[in-house]
Parts: sequence; structure tokens; C-alpha cells
Amino acid sequence: MNIKRKVGQLVKKHGTNNPFVIAKEKGILIRRLPLGSLLGYHTRKCRVSIIHINEDSSQEEQLFTCCHELGHAVLHPEVNTSFLKSHTYYSTDKIEQEANLFAVELLFQQGGGQSITIKEAIEQYGIPEQLLIKIFYH
Repeated sequence: MNIKRKVGQLVKKHGTNNPFVIAKEKGILIRRLPLGSLLGYHTRKCRVSIIHINEDSSQEEQLFTCCHELGHAVLHPEVNTSFLKSHTYYSTDKIEQEANLFAVELLFQQGGGQSITIKEAIEQYGIPEQLLIKIFYH
């Protein structure tokens, strides 16, 4: 699966890299609610995708979380990672890594074909530095 290409197609189709706009245009509902220490999660109920975001997290965290959960909705629409984690021994590491890569690629897409630097990504979007290092240097 070429995640970078998938993200590029989404950005081109929707004319933005804003995950909230893309989700809305794809018919994915976004719900903000208190989730304690959880930043967010993606569910699918009656063929409707829903991204749940912790309303108590910062704007930057909400943006990154929306990108990450949109990644699940686009790349793994039928996978229930919460169920897999709590009721099976199936490793969700690969699924989570793909959603993280999707989020980073989406945030790095800027209008006009411009990109942002890793430092800008950390400052503007609150992307964890260790995640960026892992994605780009391993």
C-alpha cells in the first residue's frame, strides 16, 4: 500500500489537506467529547464511519488525532483496532504505524505542492519528534 500516493490523491481530490474538511466531504462524522487520557478513536457503525476526538486535548493534538483516525477510516475502514487490542492477541502495531504515517503525510501536504520541515511539523502540529524520527530515519 502506497500511503503517500493515497494521501496525495485525497488532497488533490478535496483541494485541501485539512482532515476535518476531507472527513466531512467523505461522509465521515466527527464527534468531540471528553475521552479522559484517550486522544481519539475511529468506529464504524451501520456503515457510517465516526471519528471520536477528545475535546479536552489541544488544537494541535486534535488536528493530529483527526489525521490519524482519518488514516484508519481510509486505510482500514473495516478494522476495529479497539476490539483487536482488548479481545485478541493480534498485533495492531502495523495498523497504527500506517495510520501514523498517513497522518504525517497528510500534515506535510501543503497547497501548491509545498512541503513543511520536520521542525515546522513539530511546532505547528505537535507531532511527536520520536514519531517523525522513526518514520523518516528508520
